Amino acid sequence: MTIRYMLLHAYGMGGTIRTVVNQANAMAAAGHRTELISVVRRRDLPQFDIDPRVGVTTLVDQRDGVRADSAGRRAWRVIRGRIVPPGEFKAGYFTERVERAVIDYVSGLRDGILVTTRPALNLISARRTPESVIRVAQDHMNLGTYPATVRDAIARHYPRFDAVVTLTETDQAEYRELLPGTSVTWIPNAVHTLSRTRSRLERPLVVAAGRLVAQKGFDLLIPAFKRVVEHHPEWRLRIFGTGRKKAELAALVDEHGLRDSVTLMGRSDRLHEELAEASIYALSSRFEGLPMVMIEAMSHGLPVVAFDCPTGPADVLTHETDGLLVPPGDVEGLAAGLGRLIADRDLRIKMGAAAATTALRYSPETVMPMWENLFAGLAANR
Repeated sequence: MTIRYMLLHAYGMGGTIRTVVNQANAMAAAGHRTELISVVRRRDLPQFDIDPRVGVTTLVDQRDGVRADSAGRRAWRVIRGRIVPPGEFKAGYFTERVERAVIDYVSGLRDGILVTTRPALNLISARRTPESVIRVAQDHMNLGTYPATVRDAIARHYPRFDAVVTLTETDQAEYRELLPGTSVTWIPNAVHTLSRTRSRLERPLVVAAGRLVAQKGFDLLIPAFKRVVEHHPEWRLRIFGTGRKKAELAALVDEHGLRDSVTLMGRSDRLHEELAEASIYALSSRFEGLPMVMIEAMSHGLPVVAFDCPTGPADVLTHETDGLLVPPGDVEGLAAGLGRLIADRDLRIKMGAAAATTALRYSPETVMPMWENLFAGLAANR
């Protein structure tokens, strides 16, 4: 049986892409016939290593640019009707040509397992993939972040899936409430590898990572760190990632007089090495799915200070054991949490050791059998 994973852009960067590629690689390594379906392609080479045993198919090649729709996006929505609802975070990708390509592809399948990985793709699969195919919907964010347009479509169409898979138990409970009678399973993403160098927790360095977008809350972390350096001027903050908020964040660093203390590092191919050199990981997100870089930081033995945002941090961390949770958006609380760990190395060591133990729950050896058991059960039911 072939397992197909459909991604919006398998050649891009991002946590969803990385974790789905890792899933496909693991399934291929376990002997399953595995394919990655990239809806669009905007780069020549993938940003993450894809196992040569994994087949890769592109539906719409956009390396030469995005082709305009023949009738225009508005006509496609109003006259012909679109499946992807307004409010879906990546709705802008789904021009008439792109949406039609996805519909044609899934409509042509006859067997195997199709795993779709975001609401837009899930909704197309629910409505157009034949019932002879085992259909699995993944949610790499969380139900509460979606606007009413998306939630209404989920409530209406997701019951057609053989299984809906969430990243956290909190999100599983919310989906079960919305979709009574639908099989909703919790399977976390796996950290790529846990064979990581443990930090000595000595260097005066805090690390954060993620796309430079509003969701990640770096505009809250920077003023929080301003309060930190007032008491601990030798400490530094490095923020890794790229995104459209880079100029705004750079201006915020200047506004707070933090040029010597806060650095926007851009993208790094050696983030695991940077984490091993740090002493604390900071997560300032307004919302999350499952914060994988945070878990990777924990695998290096880093204690975490995180906003208790929906969802993810509280599903992973135990407050006062392997990290500190502070109220969402509480800049003063975030600063206080960082300051507490900075001032107490013994506490950093204690929480860091607990964090490394917690990270073991997200090893591929733990997570991938959960997927295999799900697929085997669904196939047996057929």
